[in-house]
Amino acid sequence: MCLGIPGKVVRWLEREGAFAQAEVEFDGVRRVVHMACVTEAALGDYVVVHAGIAISRIDPLEAKRIFETIAEWGDDEGWRPEQPEAPEASQ
Repeated sequence: MCLGIPGKVVRWLEREGAFAQAEVEFDGVRRVVHMACVTEAALGDYVVVHAGIAISRIDPLEAKRIFETIAEWGDDEGWRPEQPEAPEASQ
């Protein structure tokens, strides 16, 4: 199964043409994404990314719902940083 994940456009690197690229953030992790299919996206917009290519824009509320669903699955395939364990309370 292939899965497109929403990410937030945080910085344009190249805006025009077939080589359009932007930095996109996925739950705190930033990646360079090819943007030729969605050159109309603005900073702060959410885009659906599959295999490093943004394929469409997505509503921020829908992106939030998808993030919540992924969190419910509990399987992040290592893309979220591990949380340090809380120290045990002294007795």
